[in-house]
Amino acid sequence: MELDELKASWNALDNRLVQSEVVNLRMVRELIAQKTRSAFDGVCRHNYYNLIVCILIICVVFPYVYMNTPIRAFSFVIVEVAMVIGLIPQIMKLSLLSQFNLEGKCCNELMGLVLRYKKVCHQEVIWGIGEVTFAMIAFYISELVFNDQVNYGFSMKVLLPLGLSVLTFCLSYMLALWMRRHHAQQLLEIEQGLEELKEFENQ
Repeated sequence: MELDELKASWNALDNRLVQSEVVNLRMVRELIAQKTRSAFDGVCRHNYYNLIVCILIICVVFPYVYMNTPIRAFSFVIVEVAMVIGLIPQIMKLSLLSQFNLEGKCCNELMGLVLRYKKVCHQEVIWGIGEVTFAMIAFYISELVFNDQVNYGFSMKVLLPLGLSVLTFCLSYMLALWMRRHHAQQLLEIEQGLEELKEFENQ
């Protein structure tokens, strides 16, 4: 009788250990998922912030500059079209992020979305540099060569706006560089989290 009771005690202890291990694994998985979700939310905020700022510049800031300065309509259109085209990668990235469902998709699918997202980010940098360079050159050619309403010459009327443009570009570049590094760190956290969650799928 004592042997049966001892076996029953051991079996009960084994069951508690198994249940405890399952609970611990579930807690670890939840912590990893929470960290991954937090990094993903940061990436989403980054993209929504960029989109809102771009829309404000397109719809409010630059039209205000155009209405209060002797900028040619053609120059205004050049910059506006360039900025609108610049929204395309933003929309593509947000579309990919909207498909990211940590609970409803397997890790391989999510890792594929992350790779596609990173590819769009890489293409955005290349096209963005080319687009900004072309838009700035076309804008200044349009203004300096064809704007007869203003006698630019090499005076403060030219040097001041040009200097402010260069300063704004440099500050924007530095801010974008810092945000890009933070963004890259968040993507790395998402990839590491998905790799760890993938191990739980295989168990």
